[in-house]
Amino acid sequence: GNQVTFFLVQNGVLASRKGAKADALRSLTGTRGMTVLADEFSLRERGIWRDKLADGVETAGIDQLVDLLITDGCKAVWH
Repeated sequence: GNQVTFFLVQNGVLASRKGAKADALRSLTGTRGMTVLADEFSLRERGIWRDKLADGVETAGIDQLVDLLITDGCKAVWH
């Protein structure tokens, strides 16, 4: 019942590509209350363009991550 944002950075964005064998990521993008974001800089550094992202994955800048982190009630879990 919680709102969850899954933010991919650095090599984590590789799982966001169409056709990537990331079954866990595909299950997240279809879950109600779940947002999957991929860092724009990390995508650019790896030559992954928006049209190559899997369905349900959105791009975001680190500034958006910071905004999420300072939201009241936000709990960050890093892995």
